[in-house]
Amino acid sequence: MAQVRELYLAAAASAAELIAAPQVAAAWEEPSALAKLDVQGLAGHLAAQIFFVPQMLSGPAAEEEVISIHEYYARASWIGSDLEDEFNTGIRDGGRKIAADGPAALAAEARAAVEKLRTDLPGAPPRPVRRSSWGAFSLSLDDFVTSRLLELAVHSDDLAYSVGAPTPELPAEATETVVDLLSRIALRRHGATNVLRALSRAERAPSSISAL
Repeated sequence: MAQVRELYLAAAASAAELIAAPQVAAAWEEPSALAKLDVQGLAGHLAAQIFFVPQMLSGPAAEEEVISIHEYYARASWIGSDLEDEFNTGIRDGGRKIAADGPAALAAEARAAVEKLRTDLPGAPPRPVRRSSWGAFSLSLDDFVTSRLLELAVHSDDLAYSVGAPTPELPAEATETVVDLLSRIALRRHGATNVLRALSRAERAPSSISAL
């Protein structure tokens, strides 16, 4: 799974450059494309997907049961949850807190984190990792990195669209990895028939097969 680390690093570098874009600074206090989340909070949440990985690398190996990335998303109660759910309000508050020092400081911190990850991540030993907000389970490091790749891809598009910037183009393999994962989540949420129709038949496609 060394390749997913390379794909993640490419997406993280791209996200750091997007955060540094002048359009982001100009729209900092404006609403984003996501309900109840301003550009500051969205930029902070995007940057967090870079900052989480060094935190995992510096922490101890998790001792909880290791589950697959697909089981991780199957257990994710936040998928499809109400915007006023505690998890979602925490995301909004956390994003604004991370970005509290302004766009220039956030961009500099994100760029510095990416540069450190270029050194630390490729050779990091495979081991279980866990965030404190999870239940009594852990993920392999590479599955966690894959989950952050998904977040970087999705929220880079959110942020770019919010400020009128072009959506960053990621390596094809990164996009394929994310789409494969989103497809599996969509299958669980909407069922095989709806996903099949959405991907193959405009005449009877459902209104949405959104994964998240």
